[in-house]
Amino acid sequence: MAANSSFQLSGGYNDKPPSSTGSGDADLASDPASSGFFSNDFKRHDDLKTMLDGNRDTHKLEAMKRIIGMVAKGKDASELFPAVVKNVVSKNLEVKKLVYVYLTRYAEEQQDVALLSISTFQRALKDPNQLIRASALRVLSSIRVPMISPIMMLAIKEAVVDMSPYVRKTAAHAIPKLYSLDPENKDQLIEVIEKLLADKTTLVVGSAIQAFEEVCPERIDLIHKNFRKLCNLLVDVEEWGQVVIVNMLTRYVRTQFVSPNQGDGVEEEKAFYEDSDKEEEEEKETEGDTKNKTYVMDSDHRLLLRQAKPLLNSRNASVVMAVAQLYHHCAPKAEVGAVAKALIRLLRSHKEVQYIVLSNIATMTINRKGMFEPFLKSFYIRSSDPTHIKLHKLEILTNLATETNISTILRELQTYVTSNDKDFAAATIQAIGRCASNIAEITDTCLNGLVHLMSNRDESVVAESVVVIKKLLQMQPTEHKDIIIHMAKMVDAITVPMARASILWLIGEYSERVPKIAPDVLRKMAKSFIEEEDIVKLQILNLSAKLCITNAKQTKLLCQYVFNLAKYDQNYDIRDRSRFLRQLILPGEKGGALAKYAKKIFLHTKPAPVLESKFKDRDQFQLGTLSHILNTRATGYQELPEWPEVAPDPSVRNIEVPTPWETKFSSKKKKPEKEKKSFYSDTEESSSEDDDSDEEDSSDEDEDDDDEEEDIEEDSSDEDEDESSEEEVTSSDEEVITPAKKVLQKKAPSDNSDEDDDESEDSSDEDSSEEESDDSDKKPPPKTKKSQVKAAPVKKTKAESAKPSHDLLLDLDDFGPPGGGFASSSGTPAADLLTPSLAGSMSNMSLSSTSMSASNSMNFNPASLPAKNYELVNRMTGKGLTVTYKFTRTVSIFSPKMVSIEMTFVNTSDNTISGIHIDNKKLQPGMEIHDFPEIASLGQGASTSVLLAINFNDTTQPAKFNICTQDTKFAASITAPVGELLQPHTMSEAEFIQQQGKLGGMHENSGNVKLAPSKSDPKSICTCIHTVANILQVPSSNENLFIFAARTLATGTLTLVSLRTKDETAKLTVNCEKMVIGTMLHKEIKNLLSKS
Repeated sequence: MAANSSFQLSGGYNDKPPSSTGSGDADLASDPASSGFFSNDFKRHDDLKTMLDGNRDTHKLEAMKRIIGMVAKGKDASELFPAVVKNVVSKNLEVKKLVYVYLTRYAEEQQDVALLSISTFQRALKDPNQLIRASALRVLSSIRVPMISPIMMLAIKEAVVDMSPYVRKTAAHAIPKLYSLDPENKDQLIEVIEKLLADKTTLVVGSAIQAFEEVCPERIDLIHKNFRKLCNLLVDVEEWGQVVIVNMLTRYVRTQFVSPNQGDGVEEEKAFYEDSDKEEEEEKETEGDTKNKTYVMDSDHRLLLRQAKPLLNSRNASVVMAVAQLYHHCAPKAEVGAVAKALIRLLRSHKEVQYIVLSNIATMTINRKGMFEPFLKSFYIRSSDPTHIKLHKLEILTNLATETNISTILRELQTYVTSNDKDFAAATIQAIGRCASNIAEITDTCLNGLVHLMSNRDESVVAESVVVIKKLLQMQPTEHKDIIIHMAKMVDAITVPMARASILWLIGEYSERVPKIAPDVLRKMAKSFIEEEDIVKLQILNLSAKLCITNAKQTKLLCQYVFNLAKYDQNYDIRDRSRFLRQLILPGEKGGALAKYAKKIFLHTKPAPVLESKFKDRDQFQLGTLSHILNTRATGYQELPEWPEVAPDPSVRNIEVPTPWETKFSSKKKKPEKEKKSFYSDTEESSSEDDDSDEEDSSDEDEDDDDEEEDIEEDSSDEDEDESSEEEVTSSDEEVITPAKKVLQKKAPSDNSDEDDDESEDSSDEDSSEEESDDSDKKPPPKTKKSQVKAAPVKKTKAESAKPSHDLLLDLDDFGPPGGGFASSSGTPAADLLTPSLAGSMSNMSLSSTSMSASNSMNFNPASLPAKNYELVNRMTGKGLTVTYKFTRTVSIFSPKMVSIEMTFVNTSDNTISGIHIDNKKLQPGMEIHDFPEIASLGQGASTSVLLAINFNDTTQPAKFNICTQDTKFAASITAPVGELLQPHTMSEAEFIQQQGKLGGMHENSGNVKLAPSKSDPKSICTCIHTVANILQVPSSNENLFIFAARTLATGTLTLVSLRTKDETAKLTVNCEKMVIGTMLHKEIKNLLSKS
């Protein structure tokens, strides 16, 4: 009624244009088809155009929301394109986002208008906001005009090296669009794809592989050096990226490795030659044994299977199916069974998912029956299942039938025969026939059951039973004469054409076994010949011909009568058949050349039909593909390659991908002179060789990633200069000159536990040839004055030179006893330190221009601040057990992604507490806890400390668990302050400024802070920031600028903090891609600095 009333109200009496709300039935009123014919001044969407042309952003935003709503509902909003495209230059971020969403939808349809705004899109590619940059690229790639392909290519090349993974992902999506628009750009696009494939960000990898599949799937060489990286990142990639990667790697495995089931093929070949000579047989067996023994799965092949297996637990059915087909096509037969349980789990999903999964299971069960046999009951049919699901389950049950479970399956099939669904009941009878033909022991039982079904009231059941019985009788025709007689008597009762035709074929084929009945059946059929269906008429002709050959005395006249009737039939097939048979059976006076062979032609023993699964031939297609479901080659289908006889060279994949903490310093190349220092001891030689081999791997990696190498060289330029100065002043065997920087490193206190692995790698790379014995750790570092640092390097004797500058690393006792840590120079336990000491090691020192010309003496070593203790279980709640914890800010011994927490248990009760452990963990997705070992007993008044590690996944969500004892349990919850989710990161001031420029816009939190009087000096400012966050100070050339750098523990996201002071105020800026972390860190630092 609402629609009708709207139609009536919007007739020819409209005084003003209707509102384009983009919602509900009201849009019927604005449809020209309903009212436009009667309105002279009709203007569609006039109100939206007015709002878009106005100056108020609120009106524009409202208009864009309504337009996007129309687009989402499938309504045409293309008329608004000129009005919308003008707002692409809007300064309002929300309006701009919606405009780009609209333009992406209609840019292809309105190409001429879109081309006018290309310059605007190009400017937007430089926008500080990553969403705007990505949207501009998306719109640009949606304009399908070959003329702008060079502009698109430039935009894609710039986006590929963008700092934002989201923009790089969008660039990957634009590549197939450009390729379809202008295939001549393929070579340039392949270079871009090669860069994207080297990307280590999980957000980008899936899209890069999709672009690879669309543009150059034959370039398998691009995958070699990224194969291991793809395998290792597979678990963390988004779901649809996982599907694309697994499918691509399936084909990669089939071309790069030999078949893991090659031993089975050898055994089958031996069976083929069983009848040959014994010598040949023994040779075959020997060869087979040799092959079986020598086959060892390639480590990369095993890596893929191992990394893909956890994806079987994915919530995405497509991911599970992709892994299942990987195992089916590429895994050893013994391991394929691992996917069965995951596929069975998918059968609880929607019916559309069930259909696809069942289709693939049906193909797998043809060759792997034992794989799904334990889950037989999962394939039982429910009355609520749609027919297509029932048929697939029935197919699988039939494939799984064996001698051991056939009785169970037959009982199940008997109940299906009585189904109201006729198609399903007919398919069940066919399934019974297949079981009978495959398992000889139950053939007679099935035949008797099918004969009973012939008395069923349902004609379709009876007809299908007759057809199946006919096929079974062909296998054993001599033993079932009674069944043929019984079927002959039912000819009058059965009306289904296919069933009648089957009975007539049986009687004609085995007429010699029923010589008395066959002529009578022909007589009845001749009477009703005119009324029969065509398929029945053809079988009547065949029956008359066969009986005329075997019993001409009784049937010759009947045969002539039938031939005469058929001679004038309306169907030309029947007319042709009758002429052919007449000349063959009743040749006349001249006689035909084939007449004497008529009996051999018609009554020759015919092979029994083979009842096979309709899924038997589908294994030629890759599982999970559209071609497999349709059983025909679909457009774009790629054949699954055959296994190679000999595996290609595996060394093409031997390019090690450096870990994030090695990347900065692994690219530095040492000169051959460095090797001369390795004669001090065997230990030194081996360490030097190890370092050289590491450098070769990393240098190979750098050649593959030019951009990364440039960044690394910027980061390590200072260290390279120090190395060169060191090599210049290296003396003969009697003395070694130590450069200024090494003196600085020795002077640094040993509380370096919070330095990340970057520093460790740096020290090991620079000083790998200068190892010393363990007892040299006890020697105090030499004292160096400021003037000495500026002057020439200090000479040391040979004995002293054996003392390396990475003494500090030997003191980084991260693996020490819980809570012990290591002692700093001031005697404070490391567990109480809140800050890394690299900045402190450079305190009050001014380095020469050859080392760190940009730094000054404004880097301070903050005082050793005690770690804040948090109460987890108080004495009253814990019944005498007190539990406290604190964040140690040391690298976790369990995983570098985990926050290390020291927990202290104190027993204040009168009894011994035993069996203290963690249980019932309730964590957010992505979080994990590494438990501490169970505390067997805690005596009265005793206390103990343990280390707990938690991966908070860069969130401030609490980790909830129970602390259990032998008698009771207590609920506990640990929430990490945002500053504890960070780890120190080393960089130069130049790199800091560069990275801060890239992290602008929505990734920047900035504001002014009024400094408290007690916190206006540099030392207090640094102390406050170190108190809030586990962060490292970066040397600054400006005495009023304090800059700090860190990375998040879980994802390694860069976090930058800068504070520029001016009198009693300061401008605080925090840059981080994770906006929540950036906002909270800014707030906490601001509160502490302003708190008096």
